[in-house]
Amino acid sequence: MVVKRVWVVAMGALILLAVFACSTKQTYVTIGTGGVTGIYYPTGGHIAKLVNKKRAVYGLRCTVESTGGSVFNINAVASGYLEFGIAQSDRQYQALYGLAEWADTGPIASLRAVFSIHPEAVTLVAADDAGIMTIDDLRGKRVNLGNPGSGQRQNALDALTASGLNWESDIHAEAVKADAAPTLLQDGRIDAFFYTVGHPSGNILEATAGRRRVRFIPIVGAGIDSLVIAKPYYARATISSRHYPRALNASDVPTFGVKATVVTSVDVPADIVYAVTKEVFDNLPAFKKLHPAYEHLTVATMREGLSAPLHEGALRYFREADLMEAR
Repeated sequence: MVVKRVWVVAMGALILLAVFACSTKQTYVTIGTGGVTGIYYPTGGHIAKLVNKKRAVYGLRCTVESTGGSVFNINAVASGYLEFGIAQSDRQYQALYGLAEWADTGPIASLRAVFSIHPEAVTLVAADDAGIMTIDDLRGKRVNLGNPGSGQRQNALDALTASGLNWESDIHAEAVKADAAPTLLQDGRIDAFFYTVGHPSGNILEATAGRRRVRFIPIVGAGIDSLVIAKPYYARATISSRHYPRALNASDVPTFGVKATVVTSVDVPADIVYAVTKEVFDNLPAFKKLHPAYEHLTVATMREGLSAPLHEGALRYFREADLMEAR
């Protein structure tokens, strides 16, 4: 009789453990970001924290992985290694249509967009003594466009072409990596440089902190307006002058740029994508306080620059929150 009671108690305990285990089952999802010193890594971390606060509601446990950035994240999402990744919107577009790095392997038709985050502004920095006040003033100047094959070089070429400038004949173009440009500017070896980057940026701060005074040049005009309309991965952006007190700009500077976007795959369940989208948008005021790069985020700007179709889960949230017409 004693043995039987022990057996009954033991079985009851096992059943309770099984029920508890089922009720606390977690689905793990991972966000691919970038290097730990960049903006992508803390961005992924902030999203994960918001989702994890509701783990009892969604049954999700969100983690973050430091990666090589956009191209790695897109390929990892496509292969199923990651559920989400942060990537530049132009890279998202190229992958979807089989361009650039994906020209040989072909389009990634399974790629889906969730939402965009901070802009990575096409930034034009010029020395004050070079007499450059508009992009048209680059004529005849020594300008770094970025190294061949880089995304930022193509952004610079697009800006010049849209503004009616020929990079081969109208300027003296340099082709060094972006992180070397501030030193070249301060040493007087170039007059200006383009750099596609999220703000505030340490490299840009370095460029403004030297003896040679500099300013940010607005990248605006009818040609730029047409460019932003024609290229779905471009969006308008603003550089906040308060981040760079040594620059000569008295007010914020308008430009355009790509967006850091959250990407996923059509194979990721809609409930998971819905939960991630909902937690970021429902907590947007708090999210914006987590990093200076988020200061201009709105529900409208976070739906710009999306160059892949919206995932079903994100679409469900936008419809539920009546954000489909938010612009």
